Amino acid sequence: MGLFSAWRENERDFVLNRAEHAGATILVAGPSFGVGSSREHAVWALEDYGFKAIISPRFGDIFRNNCTKVGLVPVTVQAAVGEALLCAVEADPTLEITIDVERRTVEAPAAGISGTFPIDDFTQYRLLNGLDDIGLSLRHESDISAYEAERPDFLPSTA
Repeated sequence: MGLFSAWRENERDFVLNRAEHAGATILVAGPSFGVGSSREHAVWALEDYGFKAIISPRFGDIFRNNCTKVGLVPVTVQAAVGEALLCAVEADPTLEITIDVERRTVEAPAAGISGTFPIDDFTQYRLLNGLDDIGLSLRHESDISAYEAERPDFLPSTA
């Protein structure tokens, strides 16, 4: 797995090597997360590791788009909220953080932290309904099948 591999291999105390963070599904990151990591593989590595969401004050644009295409929720928070969450998780690695995509909120009630995050309506719809690009196309499966059934045999087919 390539996720932060150099740090994970060379720094024993790297955050993802710590037992108290094992099984975490939300990654709380500093500013400018994913800048320079626009390839889909960066997002896939995070998803394969088990993360469902990433919280940061800023994401690289392409990275953020790639996240939403596979269902990884990029939560863009105000800098003060991001810093407060980083400090709170450092103080208490078991801190429960809740991300509500429908309400567009992030909360850590035990630490008294709450905030909102922007997400466009279409991306929100995709995330709430678990739709990746293929899922979006499959919403029209009957129309696609009907079209393909009427195509002449000499044309390329999906069958």
